[in-house]
Amino acid sequence: MNALLRQTWAGLRLLLVATVLLGVGYPLAIWGVGHLPGLAGRAEGSQIVADGRVVGSSLIGIDPVPASGARDPFFHTRPSASAEGSLGPGDPATSGGTNLGGFDEGLLAVVQERRAAIAAREGVVLDAVPADAVTASASGVDPHISSAYAALQAPRVARVTGLPFTQVQALVSDNEEGGFLSPRIVNVTTLNAAVHAATR
Repeated sequence: MNALLRQTWAGLRLLLVATVLLGVGYPLAIWGVGHLPGLAGRAEGSQIVADGRVVGSSLIGIDPVPASGARDPFFHTRPSASAEGSLGPGDPATSGGTNLGGFDEGLLAVVQERRAAIAAREGVVLDAVPADAVTASASGVDPHISSAYAALQAPRVARVTGLPFTQVQALVSDNEEGGFLSPRIVNVTTLNAAVHAATR
C-alpha cells in the first residue's frame, strides 16, 4: 500500500511539474521571444494598420473588388484557383491550387481567358501580360506579384486615383521585396494600403 501511495504521489508531482513547465512556462517563453524588439510585428501576424485599425496582414493577399470595373483603383494579386470567375476574387477560406498540369486543356483555356481580361483591363496587347498575372499561386492567397505585373498596373492606378504616375511608381518601389539572390517582387497588400493612404 505504501508503494502504491508513493508511486501515485510521484506521478502527481510529475504531472504538476510538467503542467507548469510545458503548460505555462514554455508558452510564456515562446511569447516572450516572439515579442523581442524586431519580432513583435511578425508574432502578431504582420498586421497592417490604417487609421488606427487593422486592415489586413502583409502575409495574406486578398484581391480587392472595385466598386466599378471601369474605375478600378487597385493593384491586383495573382488569380486564385478558388475563384468562381477566371480572375477572382478568390475565397481565402478555401486556399489551394488546382493541381492541374501544364498541358491540361481546361487550365490552358482559363489562362488564355485571364490574359485577355487583364490585357483589356490594362489597355495593353496580350503579349505584354506577364506569366504570373495569369497563373494561380499554390495557396491562392499569395500577396506577391512580379515587378513587371505591378508596372503593368501602375498607369491604370495612377489614372483612376489621380496620383501622379511617378508617385505610384515610387510606391511600387517602396513595397518591393527580395533582390540579390531572389527576384524582386511586390507586396500587393501593403502597396494597396500605401496607395489608399496617399489618396486621402
